[in-house]
Order: sequence, then C-alpha cells, then structure tokens
Amino acid sequence: MKIKKDMIVKVVSGNFKGLSGKVLKVFPTSQRVIVEGVALTKRTLRPSQENPSGGFTERERSIHVSNVMIIDDNKPSRIGFKILKDKSKVRVSKRSGKELG
Repeated sequence: MKIKKDMIVKVVSGNFKGLSGKVLKVFPTSQRVIVEGVALTKRTLRPSQENPSGGFTERERSIHVSNVMIIDDNKPSRIGFKILKDKSKVRVSKRSGKELG
C-alpha cells in the first residue's frame, strides 16, 4: 500500500471530495484509511464514571484508499517507486519527483 500513516492527503472522489487531512490509521488488508476530519459520523457514548450522562461523539470512519491522493506542493500527486543505485526501493512523488521517505 502506498499511503502511510501521518501523510497529508486530499480526498479526490466520493462524498468528501475536496477535504484534506492527516492519515490517522491504515488498514492494508481492506485497503482503507482513516483521515483526520473526514467522514465524520456520530457515535453514542454509554454512561460511565467520566461521562455519567452518556451522550454523543463524532468519530472518523474509514474511506477507500483509491479516493485519496498525497499532497505534494499543495497539489494532489500520485506515488511511484524508484530503485536507487544500492538496489533499495523508495517511494517518490510523480508530480515533482521528490522522495517521500
């Protein structure tokens, strides 16, 4: 999977098109990511000692990885691979050619 945790991504298709945020969690087997501030849904909280009355909270839900692109120079970019001279493989931005680490 080319998208990693803590990357800044932009949603390029779907109901949340145009929003951007940091990747909080990646699920490689189901090819989904959780992006901060995107795909918010309301969850109910059961009463507990910290919150005796219960209530509601908003949490992010996952979206498919094909709906997001990494942000490079404030524009969405695809990710490619480049093999270095020491035979190691690194991820690079297709827009600028910079290494992503």
